[in-house]
Amino acid sequence: TWVLCRLKNAIRSAFWANRSAMFYAFKKDRTLDTMKLAVLATLIASATAFSVGKINVGDAVKAGAVAGALAVGVTATPAFAADVAAGEQVFSANCAACHAGGQNVIMPEKTLEKDALDQYLAGGRKESSVVTQVTNGKNAMPAFGGRLSDEDIANVAAYVIKTSETGWDE
Repeated sequence: TWVLCRLKNAIRSAFWANRSAMFYAFKKDRTLDTMKLAVLATLIASATAFSVGKINVGDAVKAGAVAGALAVGVTATPAFAADVAAGEQVFSANCAACHAGGQNVIMPEKTLEKDALDQYLAGGRKESSVVTQVTNGKNAMPAFGGRLSDEDIANVAAYVIKTSETGWDE
């Protein structure tokens, strides 16, 4: 129904919007506590039950199932969409000393260019591989897992992958 659809869209966008009301519901490890998720699921179920027009039983059942799962202590870890612009800022502050312009001052053959990432990055040229490399470090590259948040690392990964596709400014 229209009300449920609007509510779902608002919730989805709030999960990924920095500094939104939903953002503050996350703990440091980006999981919602069980009580907050149960309240959220109850609100969705209520919106379904009181929406104008016909009630979509499937949506009501799904919302009820979520509420039931939360009642027994199951928590969810929603993904957040990486922010390329924020990734560029984090990259400039933390990575550019060695990787300015997509280069590598320590190991010149291992650049951040598309072909080099395909060849040298464990797991291939994808965001999850960059996240692993940045989090854990490798060879001369230090680990940033303890220094940057998971969100910052995901943003840097998105920036590196996108810029490797569009080309680095020299």
